[in-house]
Amino acid sequence: MTEINKKEFSDADYFFMNEALYEARLARFIEEVPVGCVIVYDGKIIGRGHNFTYKGKSALLHAEMNAIKQANEYFDDFRLENCTMYVTMEPCSMCAGAIINSRIDRLIIGIPDYKRGASGSNTNITGDRSQLHFVDAEFGLMADECLFELQSFFKLLRARNKENKLKEKSQSNLQARLQQ
Repeated sequence: MTEINKKEFSDADYFFMNEALYEARLARFIEEVPVGCVIVYDGKIIGRGHNFTYKGKSALLHAEMNAIKQANEYFDDFRLENCTMYVTMEPCSMCAGAIINSRIDRLIIGIPDYKRGASGSNTNITGDRSQLHFVDAEFGLMADECLFELQSFFKLLRARNKENKLKEKSQSNLQARLQQ
């Protein structure tokens, strides 16, 4: 495991991470895993995204991929040079590869993903010096808020699943009694 890069962040960094958190909340609202992302160029958001994998029925519809696609459309190019990506949770290997291929210059992450993260916590695709382009991730911006979004989502999901199982069991018991 690589040392996670933490540093001081600017007021603008906080503003844009708040926008990424807004995207994460949109994902939670539609019952997707609450990860949000924005891409910034010259102080302007040019790409936004949140997870849409379940509703969109595609493993490609991660927050980062959706934001990159929108930013590519802004430039009418795949290159996102001089851009900063703000994302609430560390990108997976697919998204890390897209970040490198799009040549994003700065990557700011709320919380690490020690199981699937590919920007320094588990593996480090984005910081791999053997690539033509690399970016060292900066971790920890608004980490408590980013973690809260994920934890509250999964807590609610577990409670809902438990409630559904109890309903199924109750219905099954009722049907068994009616058949007697």
